[in-house]
Amino acid sequence: MERLSDSHFKTAVRAGKLLDKAASKMRVLTSVHWDAKHKPAFLKRGKMPAPVYPKIDTAKPREMIAAARALIQGEHEIQQWLCRLADTMESTAALIETRGTAEFFAHSTALYGQPTRLMLDKQTRVLDLAKHMDEALDGLDFDKLVMEGTDEKLSDVEFARRFRARLSRHFKTDAPDVVISPSLSAKAAASSTRIRIRQGATFSARDVDQLLHHEALIHTATALNGKAQKHFPILGRAHPGTTEVQEGLAVFAEVITGSMDPVRFRRLSGRVLAIQMAVEGADFKEVYDFFQSRIDFPSQSYENSRRVFRGGVISGGAPFTKDMVYLNGLLRVHNFMRTVVRMGRADLIRVLFLGKMDIEDVPALAQLASNGRLSPPRFMPPWVQDLRFLVSYMGYSGFLNRVKMPGFQAYYENDLKDVPDVWSLVRHDRIDQAGEDIIE
Repeated sequence: MERLSDSHFKTAVRAGKLLDKAASKMRVLTSVHWDAKHKPAFLKRGKMPAPVYPKIDTAKPREMIAAARALIQGEHEIQQWLCRLADTMESTAALIETRGTAEFFAHSTALYGQPTRLMLDKQTRVLDLAKHMDEALDGLDFDKLVMEGTDEKLSDVEFARRFRARLSRHFKTDAPDVVISPSLSAKAAASSTRIRIRQGATFSARDVDQLLHHEALIHTATALNGKAQKHFPILGRAHPGTTEVQEGLAVFAEVITGSMDPVRFRRLSGRVLAIQMAVEGADFKEVYDFFQSRIDFPSQSYENSRRVFRGGVISGGAPFTKDMVYLNGLLRVHNFMRTVVRMGRADLIRVLFLGKMDIEDVPALAQLASNGRLSPPRFMPPWVQDLRFLVSYMGYSGFLNRVKMPGFQAYYENDLKDVPDVWSLVRHDRIDQAGEDIIE
């Protein structure tokens, strides 16, 4: 791989900083925020939401993007990385400019994809994974999955206390603050500097692990590592070009650490199915009814539907597709992990923690790191610091793809079909299947 010359590197640094400034002016989730008044109007009177989005001037960011493009000359991997960033910033500007119109969907698809898009293997769709997981978990009695005494309930104060201790252990003096907020609608919300906990909410010990591995040890860690990159501060910024891999990596972290649970997995699958419904023309009420049929929790069904329609068209056909990135990103990250392990290049897994990036950016950023132009990641989760378990798991996972499962399944199903139920050994306190998601 050819090394970027010093002059081209300096130009690349200037372009990267312009793109970072452009990204700072275009905050997608803030731009598609709904006023809280729509929720009671819908739940009490059935009035369809009619969100009005704030005016956001994208002229200045577009000027910065154009200036960055003028500096990016050549076919080097690093220059191509910056070109992809410029493309992302332009699509982000277009997304913001078209909120509330059918055109919004085209730009959402460009940034986040859509459920029916084929992946690199030209066979797999994220919709297929969503349907598979939904069918596999549908009807599962979640009561029977937890042994008595292992699902401890925590108050907001106790949760915050335990979470602070876990954060301090991993981040030392750089640990984000944990605050209890009376105005938060979700159970928790995290950034690189602060994690807010909703006052009065009830948590479980599993929530501590899930939030730690998803938010803190992925999103917070990559933000802090990226902000330490003096040449390319955009690596510390979350933007649509990093969303899919960031969320995929975070969900993968939940899986690999054992903090994932079927309720959460089915929730992620339901989001994809709801997006596809909206793509096919379902309106807000129809998607709300879909969620209600799954969880029978009006407040959360509204919030789930809002996520699908924010920025899009309430009558259907043009949803916000961001929520499909969790499963799509998981598929991409999992296959990246398997590939680099098979190649004997597990070192590339740690490149994902240099900052916030897409998998396509790994070659460019690995070269910058190898030349000493990016700082090594300071914060990484334990399963990345010590890759032995991950490498072993991925090696075994790769072998499983070659095993013909139907023969095994038929053998065991025949052998076990008359075995009596032994779930009387576990408690029967109902797990809240409609519990609110603590993770964006």
